[in-house]
Amino acid sequence: MQANKTDTSRRQFVKKSLAAGLAFTIVPSTVVSGLGHVAPSDKLNIVGVGVGGKGMQNLQAMGSENIIGLCDIDWKYSQRCFDAFPRAKKYYDWRVMLDELGSEMDAVVVATADHTHAAIAATAITLDKHVFCQKPLTHSVYESRLLTRLAETRPRIATQMGNQGNSGDGVRQLCEWIWAGEIGEVREAHTWTDRPIWPQGLERPATRMEIPKRFDWELFIGPAPLRPYHEIYTPWNWRGFWDFGTGAFGDMACHVMDPVYRALRLGYPTAISGSSTTANTESAPQAEKVRFDFAARPDYKDVKLPEVEVHWYDGGFLPDRPEGLEPGVPLIRDGLGGCMFVGSRDTLIADCGGFNPRLLSGRVPEVKPYLRRVPGSVDYSDGPHEQDWIRACKESPESRVQPSANFAYAGPFNEMVLLGVLAIRLKGLHKRLLWDGKNMRFTNIGPDETMQVIKHDGFAMVNGIPTWNTERVELNALASAQEYIRHTYRNGWELPPMPG
Repeated sequence: MQANKTDTSRRQFVKKSLAAGLAFTIVPSTVVSGLGHVAPSDKLNIVGVGVGGKGMQNLQAMGSENIIGLCDIDWKYSQRCFDAFPRAKKYYDWRVMLDELGSEMDAVVVATADHTHAAIAATAITLDKHVFCQKPLTHSVYESRLLTRLAETRPRIATQMGNQGNSGDGVRQLCEWIWAGEIGEVREAHTWTDRPIWPQGLERPATRMEIPKRFDWELFIGPAPLRPYHEIYTPWNWRGFWDFGTGAFGDMACHVMDPVYRALRLGYPTAISGSSTTANTESAPQAEKVRFDFAARPDYKDVKLPEVEVHWYDGGFLPDRPEGLEPGVPLIRDGLGGCMFVGSRDTLIADCGGFNPRLLSGRVPEVKPYLRRVPGSVDYSDGPHEQDWIRACKESPESRVQPSANFAYAGPFNEMVLLGVLAIRLKGLHKRLLWDGKNMRFTNIGPDETMQVIKHDGFAMVNGIPTWNTERVELNALASAQEYIRHTYRNGWELPPMPG
């Protein structure tokens, strides 16, 4: 067991090994336990990375299995999880845990800050470990594409993104109605959330604070650029800062937009555009609106899938109230968000994740249920989504029924979500951005185009006179877009190569 942070020799060895490009001597579980051929009565050996918050809930939902390792950079925040699984070994550094427990573990749960998802998940995949990774799947478009392709090269492993509503009955019922043609052709869809409920639109703190005990700040930073510690970043508030999170969009779109992506069988958008309240170089804005444009897709079952606009709203922005929605009924009924499909025959509206779908005409379609249901999937309570993944982990790869949010689905979906983030980060270009999804690039940003982004937005009374002091920086737009699509990792951190 890694008892405390004074055990630096081994951790420094691991860091130096990574920096030098050396490989860990981890034995794939195929050698030890026959990955993908675990009998239904057997239990998986699971390790968790990032266990202070959502990761603990995921692991509790996997309580039917053996939880053998727990890793977090904040041991104070994670103490309740350590108490819940007292037999599990504790670690600060996930690389050390994978090295030491590699021959024993079957699966890895990733619930760290967004910017470290890809490195951990990609490493686990290359070690032939099953992976459950919280949403958003990654921090950048390139990272999503990488996880998708890595998973394709390892068909023995089972993967799942942690958007729990994806295993719910609501989204399945919604898809059945739409694919049966009950609302006609959909050319317009809207999605929204009440998030953020954490600070956004913040500038980088000017002061530095002492790093708390039982806390590894450098490991939290991971592949991001180094900065001084401040308590504003973690736990949880990292979501609002570009270096670590993806704002309200990245946090909630994997829930809220999932029914739209799934029912309309969307792929890569052809164009994006966005507007927002004040955003700066450090942090996501307090509220934003984004539009995605999608080309027509092949007809599916009993419905045509024409060109469609998909709109996103957060931070208090909402779509116009549709005709047929009763006065006094809020668009957000569950405290999370919702979605709406405007069809040629009817309008369908649902709560976050597709729960409680209903037609504004008042009709109740008589469509026979046929989609595979996940047992017990009735609401957002943890359990069915995690257990769907565990089931798949134990099934033979040759006959496996894939988990509902496996990376073949979740990876491309997450790319779309992250393009919504880019629509805001590139809003200074003041134009509709055309997207080449296959090659992960914008086609209408020239090499010499620039954009201005606020760095500091200050106000003060100077000699009794209101004075605004707004400082902007001018950025090369193409270079910025390329960095947002594929982040530059700091020295000592790298990803596996993209499979051909």
